[in-house]
Amino acid sequence: MKYLLAVHIIAIVCWFAGLFYLPRLFVYHAAASIKEVKAQFKIMEYKLYYYIMMPAMVVSLLTGLILMVLYVAANPEHLVWLWQKLFLVMLLLIFHFYCGYCIYEFAHDQNQHGHRFYRLMNEVPTILLIIIVILAVVQPY
Repeated sequence: MKYLLAVHIIAIVCWFAGLFYLPRLFVYHAAASIKEVKAQFKIMEYKLYYYIMMPAMVVSLLTGLILMVLYVAANPEHLVWLWQKLFLVMLLLIFHFYCGYCIYEFAHDQNQHGHRFYRLMNEVPTILLIIIVILAVVQPY
C-alpha cells in the first residue's frame, strides 16, 4: 500500500508540474509575434501535454482509484471529505482537458485569448492543489 501511495504522489507531482507550466507556455505563446517562436511553442505544448501530463494524469487517477477503494473499505465513515476531494479532482480534470483544447486552438492558429487570460488561468491549478491537499491531509469530516 505504501508503494502504491508513493507512485500516486509521484504521478500527482508530475501531473501538477505540467498543469503549472502549460498555462505559462500559453502566456508566452499568446504574447509571441514571431512565426518561428510560435511554432516552437506548439511543439513544447504538445509534448508536455501528451508525453508528460496525460500519462501522469492516467497514473494519478488509476492509483487514486485503487487507494480510494482501499481507504473507503477501511474507513467508510469518512465519505464526506472524500466526495469533496473527488469533486475537486473532477474540476482538475476539466481544467486539464481545457488545456488540451487550448493546445488545439494554438496549433490551428485559432487562439482567442490574450496573455492576461492565461496568466489568470495559471492560478487555477494552484488553488485546486491547495484545497485538495488540505482535504487529503486534514480530512475534516
